[in-house]
Amino acid sequence: MTGVLYRLARFCVRYRFAVLAAWILLTVALVGVSHQLGDNTNDNVSLPGTNSQQAADALSKSFPDQSNGTSPIVLHVGNGKLTDSKYSQAVNQAAADVAKAPDVASVINPLTSQGASALSKDQRTGYLSVTLSVSPGALSVDDAQTIVDAAAKPAQAAGIQVETGGQLGDKVSKPSTETSELIGILAAMVILTLTFGTVVAMLLPIATAILGLASTLSIVQILSHAFTVSTVAPTLATMIGLGVGIDYALFIVTRHFRGLKDGVDLRESIARAVATSGGAVTFAGGTVTIALVSLAVAGIPLVTTMGLMAAVAVVVAVLAALTLLPAILAIVGSGINALRVRGRHPADHPKQGWWARWAAGVVRRPVISALVALAILIPLAIPLLSLTLGQKDVAALSTSTTARRAYDLISDNFGPGTNGPLLVAVSLGSPAQASSASGSSSSQGSSGSDPRASDPRLQTLEKDVSQTPGVAAVSPVQIDQAGTTAYFNAVATTGPAEQATANLVSKLRSSVIPDAQKGTNMRAYVGGSTASNVDLASDISSKLLLQILVVIALSFLLLMLAFRSVVIPAQAAIMNLLSIGAAYGVLIAVFQFGWLHGLIGLDSAVPIVSYVPLFMFAVLFGLSMDYEVFLVSQIKEHADAGEDPRQSVVSGLLTSGRVITAAATIMVFVFGSFVLNGDPTVKQFGVGLAVAVILDATIVRCLLVPARMARLGKANWYLPRWLGKILPRISIEGEEYFKARGQIPAATQLDASEVSTARS
Repeated sequence: MTGVLYRLARFCVRYRFAVLAAWILLTVALVGVSHQLGDNTNDNVSLPGTNSQQAADALSKSFPDQSNGTSPIVLHVGNGKLTDSKYSQAVNQAAADVAKAPDVASVINPLTSQGASALSKDQRTGYLSVTLSVSPGALSVDDAQTIVDAAAKPAQAAGIQVETGGQLGDKVSKPSTETSELIGILAAMVILTLTFGTVVAMLLPIATAILGLASTLSIVQILSHAFTVSTVAPTLATMIGLGVGIDYALFIVTRHFRGLKDGVDLRESIARAVATSGGAVTFAGGTVTIALVSLAVAGIPLVTTMGLMAAVAVVVAVLAALTLLPAILAIVGSGINALRVRGRHPADHPKQGWWARWAAGVVRRPVISALVALAILIPLAIPLLSLTLGQKDVAALSTSTTARRAYDLISDNFGPGTNGPLLVAVSLGSPAQASSASGSSSSQGSSGSDPRASDPRLQTLEKDVSQTPGVAAVSPVQIDQAGTTAYFNAVATTGPAEQATANLVSKLRSSVIPDAQKGTNMRAYVGGSTASNVDLASDISSKLLLQILVVIALSFLLLMLAFRSVVIPAQAAIMNLLSIGAAYGVLIAVFQFGWLHGLIGLDSAVPIVSYVPLFMFAVLFGLSMDYEVFLVSQIKEHADAGEDPRQSVVSGLLTSGRVITAAATIMVFVFGSFVLNGDPTVKQFGVGLAVAVILDATIVRCLLVPARMARLGKANWYLPRWLGKILPRISIEGEEYFKARGQIPAATQLDASEVSTARS
C-alpha cells in the first residue's frame, strides 16, 4: 500500500492544479445535482417481522394512506371559540384549502361531526387531521410548507394561532446546524494555528475538510432518493465528516513538516507524508468505515442507512486527505510557513518539556497510572446499568419550533397520547357482518356509521382495548369495502415517548389482543409511529450485543494484521470498551437522569433514543482505533529501531501525544458544538461522542495504554508462531519501503533558514 500511496501522491503533486480543479468541479456538480433533486430524508421505520410492520402490511392494500400517518395542524384562539362565526369561516376555509393542496389525501375538519373529537371541550383549540397521499419522506420542506401555508393563510388572517405537528411539523421544524458547524470550524482553526504555528498551514486541513463535507452532504442527499435516509443522517455525516476530515489532514500535514525539518525535498516530503501518515489515515479510515458498515448486521434498515451515510463521510474524508491535500500542499509550497504566529526557534528538544515528563512518569509508575485511569472510567460507567432505550421526544424540542408548540397545545387540550395514537389493524378471515343490534343509535355512535363495525369480533376487540388501563379513548372502527380489513386508533393517557406508553403497547400485544381474538377468525396488530419506535428500541436492545461482538472481532483482526500481535488488539478492545462505557454512563446521567440538563438547553430529562447507543458504539470504536493506530505505530517504530520496551513507549508517546491531543481536541469541539442544535437526538450524539473522545484521547491513550504497554514490555508483541506463518506482513506507515530505496535526499527547494521554520 505504501508504494501505491507514494505514486498517487507524486501524481497529485505533479498535476496539482488539475487535481484541485477536478475536486472543485466534482463538488460543484454534486451540489448542483443534489439541489435539483431536493431533500428526501424521512424517519419512516421499516422493521420486517415486527408487529408494527405487520399492521402496516395488513392495511397496505385497503387503506394505503394510513401507512403515511396523519399530521395535525393545530388551530387555537386566546379569546372566544373556534365555533364563533368570525373564526368558523376561516377554519372551514383552511380545511378546504388544505384538501386542495398537492399530496393531501384527506382532511378532517374539527367543526364537522366526523372531526368532533378534534375540538377541545372549551372549543378554543382544534386541529385539522391531514392524511397525505404520499410518504412523508417524499415531501420536500417546500412541499410541506405549501400544505401548512394553505391552512395558515386564512386562519391567521382571522387571528387564529396555527401550529403544525406530526410528520409535517417535523419537516418544517428542522433545527439549523450552521451555528454548530461554524463553531466547530472556528475552534479547529485556533487549535491548528497553535499546533502548526502558521495561518497558512492551518487553512489547509480546513479547506480539504470543507470541500469534502460539501461533497459528502450532496452524495447523502442524492442517495436519499434511493434509500430511506433518516432526517438526522445528514447532521451525523456533518459531525463525522468535519471531524475526521480535519484530523486526517492534520496527521499528514504534521508528517510533511517533519520531512521539511529533516531536509527532505518539498515535493518528496509531500509524497512521503502521504505514503506514511497517509497509510495510517487509510487504515484508520478503513476501520471506521468497517465499523459503520457493520451496523447492517443489526438488520434494521434505518440503522443500516445511517451507518452507510456516515461511512460515505469517512471515505470522502480519506480520499480528500490522500489526493486533494497533497495537491494543495504542492501549490502552497514553501508558503506553508507564511503568516507565522509563533516565532522562529532553534532545535526542538523532544526529550524535554511537559510531554517528556508525562511520558516518563507514566512509564516509571505503570501500576499507579493504570489504577488512576480505572478510578476515573469505572465510576463514570456505572449509570450504564440503568440504560433504557426510548424514542425521539417532540416534547424536548425547543419551543421556538412549530412541532413543539403543536405538541403542547394538543397535550394540554386533548391529552399527551393524542400526539402519537396507536393504530390497531385487523385482518378478518371472514367478512365483517352487522350484528342484530346494529340499527340502534347507541351502537352506531360507538362503532361508526358502517353497520359492519358492530361485528361481534370487532366490538369485543374495541371494547377490550378501550378498557385497558392506560388507554384514554378509541376511535370508531373503519372497514374496507370487502369487509376483511379494519382499523381503529387507541389514544394512550401518556405521551408517545414515555415508558408507560411502551408498556401499554406490550400489554396490548401480549394479553389484551390475544384474549380478544381467541376463537375468532381474526388477527390484530398494534402499529403506528409510536408502536414502530417501540419495536425499534426492542430490536436494537436484542441485537446490541451482537453488533458489539462483530465490531470488536473485525477491529481485532485488523489490528492483529497491522501490528502482528494478539496482545495489542486484545488490550485495544478492552480499553475501547472502558472509554465507550464511561461515555455511555455520562450520556445516561445527562439525558435519562436529567443531570445538568439545563446546561445543554433541555427543560427536563429525555429518553435515550434507541439507535443512539448502537450508532455511537460503531463510530467511537472506529475513532478509538484511529488513535490506537497512531500511538501504537509510533511505539512499534521505536521498538523496531532497537529501543528497549519502556523507552519505546516513552518515545512513541512523545512523537504522537501532541498530535493525538490536537486531533482529539478538534474532534471534541466539532462534536460538542452540536449540543447547540435544537434536536435532542443530535444533542445526545454531540455529548456522547465529545465525552468519549475526551476520555479516549486523555485517560486511555495517554495514561492507560502507555501504562499497560510499559508493564508488559516485550509481551506486547506476542504472536503465536503458527499464526505468524499465515498472517500477511503489512506495514501501516511503510518505513521499510523507504529504507529499501536508500537514504533520504537532501533538501533542494528549501534553504537552511526555511527548513528551521518548518518545525512544529
